[in-house]
Amino acid sequence: MAAQAQAGSAFQRFLNHPAGPKTIHFWAPTMKWGLVIAGLSDINRPVEQLSVMQTTALTATGVIWSRYSLVIKPVNYSLFAVNVFLGATGIYQMGRLWKHQQELKEKPVTTKATDALEVGKAKVVELKDSLVHK
Repeated sequence: MAAQAQAGSAFQRFLNHPAGPKTIHFWAPTMKWGLVIAGLSDINRPVEQLSVMQTTALTATGVIWSRYSLVIKPVNYSLFAVNVFLGATGIYQMGRLWKHQQELKEKPVTTKATDALEVGKAKVVELKDSLVHK
């Protein structure tokens, strides 16, 4: 019986905590995990389709809010965790973008034009196939 009372009181402390589920301090980080999931799903996306501006914004958000989450009262560790993951995902994507830019600089211009032409042809075939199958 004492264990139930203690567990009940632990649950009550969780519910009534200043960063508990009755506050925005709980739900905002919970919803922000969606951004982390989206960033992780972009790992499989071709680097040509990544947005430099979006990746920069998500990386900056993760880094800045990680620090802020440890300074505010009450300290919000769930906000800290989600922002560390958001920043790490963004940094990884920025590394992929940087590596891709370096590879493009090393390619001759004719190869770049040929690659662009091949991508364009593939898009036309893809569009044609999607129209045929409708």
